[in-house]
Amino acid sequence: MTALLWLRRDLRLHDLPALLAAHEAGGEVLPVFVADPVLLASAGAVRRAHLAAALAELDESYDGAVVVRVGRPEEEIPRLVREVGAGSVHVSRETTPYGRNRDERVGRTLDEVPLVATGTPYAVGPGLVRKADGGPFQVFTPFSRAWREHGWPRPAPLPDGLRWHRGVESSPVPWDEEADVRCGEATALARWADFLENDLADYGRDRDRPDLDATSQLSVHLKYGTIHPRTMLADIAAHPAGRGEGARRFVTELCWREFYADVLWHRPESAWADLREDLRGMEYADPDGDASDHVHAWQEGRTGYPFVDAGMRQLLTEGWMHNRVRMVVASFLVKDLHVWWGHGARYFLEHLRDGDVASNNHGWQWVAGTGTDPAPYFRVFNPITQGERFDPDGAYVRRYVPELAHVPGRAVHQPWTVPDGLSNGYPERIVDHAAERLEALRRYEAAKASNGPGG
Repeated sequence: MTALLWLRRDLRLHDLPALLAAHEAGGEVLPVFVADPVLLASAGAVRRAHLAAALAELDESYDGAVVVRVGRPEEEIPRLVREVGAGSVHVSRETTPYGRNRDERVGRTLDEVPLVATGTPYAVGPGLVRKADGGPFQVFTPFSRAWREHGWPRPAPLPDGLRWHRGVESSPVPWDEEADVRCGEATALARWADFLENDLADYGRDRDRPDLDATSQLSVHLKYGTIHPRTMLADIAAHPAGRGEGARRFVTELCWREFYADVLWHRPESAWADLREDLRGMEYADPDGDASDHVHAWQEGRTGYPFVDAGMRQLLTEGWMHNRVRMVVASFLVKDLHVWWGHGARYFLEHLRDGDVASNNHGWQWVAGTGTDPAPYFRVFNPITQGERFDPDGAYVRRYVPELAHVPGRAVHQPWTVPDGLSNGYPERIVDHAAERLEALRRYEAAKASNGPGG
């Protein structure tokens, strides 16, 4: 009997436990992807283009067997089950609030056909790492220790004798395809092999330098599951550099992704609400999040702070931004412009090719001081000193802000100090960082006081 393999954030052939389970159910396997209008509407064009590219590569590795349908999964999956007489539906367990609710809806529509969840998009499934008392971790460092001690399984083998179910038609999908977008398992594995061989050893030293090509650029592949973190961890353990500082730091970054997924699993409301209730009374300058000229300047990379503007322009041109710069631009929106983090998180999800609600939104909360960090709000990133430290020669800024191409070296981070620094149309600073830092701290103290005893 045919087993239906419903793919979502696991667009690969190798190391896919759900595929192994579908094969072991007996008979042929029908792989299907449902283009859910709800999720497509929440993703920007760059993310949809990468999804289309990932599905194209997946179909090639599945020998043309992938079926794509457009519609609500609770309608399309039961329709396909009836169409092919499937005896079971297999998925990787979903962990986001929307995904969990969606899978519950689909399960209720399948009658006697079981919805079987095997594996997750994470090395350790969210909810499995617990404190000694059984409760969830709320701080990263103890979570990371327990996560490493918990360990993870070896990569899943490719099934022997796999047979695809043929003859089922796909629906036309109006993808936002871009000719130069490459995304998929083959692309991910090639990029991973190159990073492992050439960049992993120096990752701990160079990871914060946006002027260097020193990061893995695999976030979009982890987003769509074109590579699994379990595969990466196994490869690191077997690599000569696997015991070095670069490998340790890289594994820690993978752990941050798993930590944020775990937080969201236990606190699904934290996707769009402050995790720390004591700061929910914070005063914000722009309640609507997109109504002010300052917010528009931030979105378009016209704040007058070069490191911030380079990051925002990189986002708009590439659908990606270096992680160090993400923290700086997020801090600028929240701490210098006093805008609630959720508005920035939505803007990122609209424009990022790797937009992932758990990592993105909890990363924003970490910067904003309303999330998991135990003592965070008074951390205010200085956009000038951050640029001077992590883009010491100004190469990153000049790459994305051509108006400053004539400003040499680290002076590019303070072009207003150079006689002709603003001569090519680069804007004046929209706010004074030192003054806004003090204002951010004042608002923090006010919010804490209003939620304290008698508040």
